[in-house]
Amino acid sequence: MRRWIGLVTVICAMAMVSGCASRLAPVNPASAPIAPASGVLRSVTGKASWYGPGFDGHPTATGEIYDQQQMTAASSIFPLGASVIVTDLASGRAVEVRINDRGPFRKGRKIDLSYAAARALGMVAPGTALVRMDLVATPAVDPAGEPQYFVQAGSYADERNAERIRLRLASHYSDVTLNELDTAGRRYYRVRMGGFATREQAQARAAATVRFGLPVIIVSE
Repeated sequence: MRRWIGLVTVICAMAMVSGCASRLAPVNPASAPIAPASGVLRSVTGKASWYGPGFDGHPTATGEIYDQQQMTAASSIFPLGASVIVTDLASGRAVEVRINDRGPFRKGRKIDLSYAAARALGMVAPGTALVRMDLVATPAVDPAGEPQYFVQAGSYADERNAERIRLRLASHYSDVTLNELDTAGRRYYRVRMGGFATREQAQARAAATVRFGLPVIIVSE
């Protein structure tokens, strides 16, 4: 009887220790990924590469045809249609791109820029660069459920440069505006035209604006 009582005591003690351990064991923060509250990454640092000639003219993940001369990018960490500012951490150069494809498919890379975007950052020759990617907009819809489309003719850190571009375009179009954006401690000035009710209307304006040699992208908000 004494042996049985002792055995019960040991079992109870072990259960108490086990219970305490389950309540008090420290959590290893590296054991599980941390997701942002919105479910969408707002800012991330990583390696960027670029792609172009072999993919030019082929459909992207959005269904549109890839044009290496447009300011676009492929990424799997931002939603399709999102606008992302990519900053080269070595040079400080920044460019805004629209995510229209999935990738990169090389391990360790976070974003594949179009040839035009890579050229703007000065990373065509080296092929890769360490960059910070800041999500500035995701596709949204108006209360009626339809998105509005804008043709953006560049994001500029210098307001005077942005105003010069705005005046240049305003001599041809009546809907040119200057839109301010604050992100990652920096202010950008975005020259935009629109909004347009359909992507086809925005694409027609973008095609007409290419002749000015500006980094044109189509964004929906």
